[in-house]
Amino acid sequence: MFDIMIWAGVAMSLAGLVGLVWCIFRVARARRAKLSDDDLRAVLKSVLPINLGALGLSILGLMLVGLGSALG
Repeated sequence: MFDIMIWAGVAMSLAGLVGLVWCIFRVARARRAKLSDDDLRAVLKSVLPINLGALGLSILGLMLVGLGSALG
């Protein structure tokens, strides 16, 4: 059972990491496009919730890995 917790945590952490990398690429692409300040701000506002969600998912996954390895 604890192995399942560990692997589920690893999957959550990797999914969060993919989300964070996607956010980095999205903002980098917007900065390279030389958008105006308002347009760049709109892109950042749209990326922020995804960034925070991905970070939270990564943290929860790492907590699940730690809990599974401590109990198992």
